[in-house]
Amino acid sequence: MLRFCVAGASGRMGNAIISEATATGHEIVGAIEAPNSPSIGRSLRELGITNSDTKIFSSDRVSEAVRDADVYISFTVPAAELVNIPIVANLGKRIILGTTGFNPEQNRQVIEVMSGKVPAVFSPNYSVGVNILFKLAEALKAFPQGYDFSLSEIHHTGKKDAPSGTAKKLEQILSKTRGYTKTVYGREGISPRQSTELESVAMRAGGVPGIHDVIVAGPYEMLRLEHTAFSRNVFAQGAVVAAEWLTRQNEPKVFSMADVLGLS
Repeated sequence: MLRFCVAGASGRMGNAIISEATATGHEIVGAIEAPNSPSIGRSLRELGITNSDTKIFSSDRVSEAVRDADVYISFTVPAAELVNIPIVANLGKRIILGTTGFNPEQNRQVIEVMSGKVPAVFSPNYSVGVNILFKLAEALKAFPQGYDFSLSEIHHTGKKDAPSGTAKKLEQILSKTRGYTKTVYGREGISPRQSTELESVAMRAGGVPGIHDVIVAGPYEMLRLEHTAFSRNVFAQGAVVAAEWLTRQNEPKVFSMADVLGLS
């Protein structure tokens, strides 16, 4: 049994993580929310999240919330984690970070504060299937010249960052594989595709948890790799699997889900 502190505990992703964690026999000993959340001071039981008297702390008291935890799990927003992660890392707590939307400099900062201090997993997507998709995307280098690569992703209307962290990771893999030097996000008017361009399209619709497509098309055939998430629980499931794996790691470094799944 592991003891978790969950950030964004009363949100949809926080709920999913708590549900998966408790269903697999783990305990929620800490929970935090943004300082203006009406959930602060109330227990997880009162909020109907799970059968626990653990109370939700404001994020400005993260050190108290994480005190008894083995692992800190967060799928929140960059601004919050740029503050929280250094505190948690300095306390020596293992970290599962699924927050996306960091700009390159923020991404560097958050990796730097975890590296050398605690074992951590930092991934744009914790779905097992998506991480296998990343590996399959690397294998697409076998296609000869004359094949074009494109990406599309669909998420719920509440998702703030675009393209998704998963799409960005796929962009990096495919650009390296094919030598693309530019990414085009949608087209309008007269805009013929250039051989140096990777296409990437982001759509936001309804309550879609996440759909990612990789399309490879040549003059006579097309290959399409699609991953569809049915529920946010797929990301929560992966986060719990990663946390279980992480507790067996002692090296203070930042790992990926590829490491967790033995794909690296």
